[in-house]
Amino acid sequence: MKISLLAIGKTDDKNLIQLIEDYQARLKHYIKFNLDIIPDIKKIKNLSVAQQKEKEGELILKKIQPTDFLILLDEKGKEFRSVDFADFLQKKMNSGIKQLVFAIGGPYGFSDNVYAKAKGKISLSKMTFSHQMIRLFMIEQLYRSATILKNEPYHHE
Repeated sequence: MKISLLAIGKTDDKNLIQLIEDYQARLKHYIKFNLDIIPDIKKIKNLSVAQQKEKEGELILKKIQPTDFLILLDEKGKEFRSVDFADFLQKKMNSGIKQLVFAIGGPYGFSDNVYAKAKGKISLSKMTFSHQMIRLFMIEQLYRSATILKNEPYHHE
């Protein structure tokens, strides 16, 4: 199974970029992983919140294949402990899914069309984090899950 992380907009912070690249390099030893950055929408000041969500939603849905299993990172999603998230990933791997796609929406969330296409929602916390930080947190959790599944010493219970 391949895992992809879709995110809207680039990361400007060099420290975050370095950490994201570090965890991506670590993750490559365990799974096929792809970070797919969707460029920011141009002339956003002329758009309402609903229009912005709709345009971002169109860009997200263009990246989704019919066989992809789409999970949204959403504040109203299910929360997992790391061990439980690793178990969730293992079940998805065992189910024969070709590609598991996690999506990080824009600042206002997802359009109704994206919610309709999604097969689930996950929340990393009840707190709000920047979209750039969520990328790092999600990739680190994927790495942590891989080490848990391999019984390696990265995660401590």
